[in-house]
Amino acid sequence: MKVTSWNLLHGQLLSLPGQSGANPSNPDQRELLLAAAGLLAVDVVGLQEVDKNQPRSGSHSQVEAIATAMGARDWAYARTVIGTPGEQWRALAKDEPRIESNHSPAFDSSPSYGIGLISKIPVRSWHHLELGKSRIGLPLAFPSEKGVRLIYVKDEPRIAIAAELANGFTVAVTHLSFVPLVNIYQLWKVQRWLSKLPGKKILIGDLNLPFNIPTRVSKWKSLNTKLTYPAWGAKIQFDYLLSDSISNSQIRALELGAPQSKSGEKLNLSDHLPISVEITEPQ
Repeated sequence: MKVTSWNLLHGQLLSLPGQSGANPSNPDQRELLLAAAGLLAVDVVGLQEVDKNQPRSGSHSQVEAIATAMGARDWAYARTVIGTPGEQWRALAKDEPRIESNHSPAFDSSPSYGIGLISKIPVRSWHHLELGKSRIGLPLAFPSEKGVRLIYVKDEPRIAIAAELANGFTVAVTHLSFVPLVNIYQLWKVQRWLSKLPGKKILIGDLNLPFNIPTRVSKWKSLNTKLTYPAWGAKIQFDYLLSDSISNSQIRALELGAPQSKSGEKLNLSDHLPISVEITEPQ
C-alpha cells in the first residue's frame, strides 16, 4: 500500500523570485492540478488546504476531482470553514454537516475549505474528530513575487478524518494548528482517538510541528523523514506519515519530488512537497 500526504495550498501556482519557466504561461490551474494528481501512483492520499466551490480554484470539489483523476472510488472531504481563508470565513454551526463523501449527499454550494482523504482501497467506514482551534493567531510567512512576507493569521477550526480500509489498516488525515503547544495537544487528541479504532493505524498530514517533534512527544514513529517545506528548497519537515504499529521492515520511503504536468514540466504547485511511503505485508 502506497500512502501520500500533500498540503495543496488549494493548488495555487506560485511565481517565485529567481525562477523562470517554472510554471506554464496562462495556466489552467484546475487542469494542471488534476494532471499532477493523475500521476500520483499511490493507493491512499491525504490532502490539506483543499477547496470546494471556491472561485480561486475553479469552483469545483478538489477532493472529488482528484479522486476521479487518480481512479479512486472512495473519498471524503471535511470542511473546516465556510468562506475563503485569508479573506472572509466563518466556523461551521453545530447543525451543519462536516463530512461529505462518495456515499453521502453533497454539501450546499457555499465556498468551503478543509481536508480530504482519497482511497483506491475500499473504505469500510468513515470517522471524524473535531479538534477545535487556538484562540490566538500568529504572523506566518507567505511566498510572494517580492520574496517572503509576514501576515497575521487567525487560527481555523481543525478536524481529522479516518478511514477503516478493507486491508485492515485505518488511515487518518489532519491539518493541525500552527500555534505551538496547541498543535501538540491536538496531536495527542487524534492519537488517543485513533487508538480506539480497529486495525493498524497510520496518521498523515501537515502537523505544523518541525524537527520531528511528533515522534518526540509520542510513541508513534515517522515513516518518512523527508523535508517538505518550502517546496522550492525544502529545509524543514511539517508533513508526516506516522504509525504506532508498523515495523521498520515493512516501510519503504518513496520520493515523488515536485509535481509535474503531463508533459513533464515541473510545477510550483503549492508551497509543500508531497510525502509518501510504501508499506509492505509482514514477512
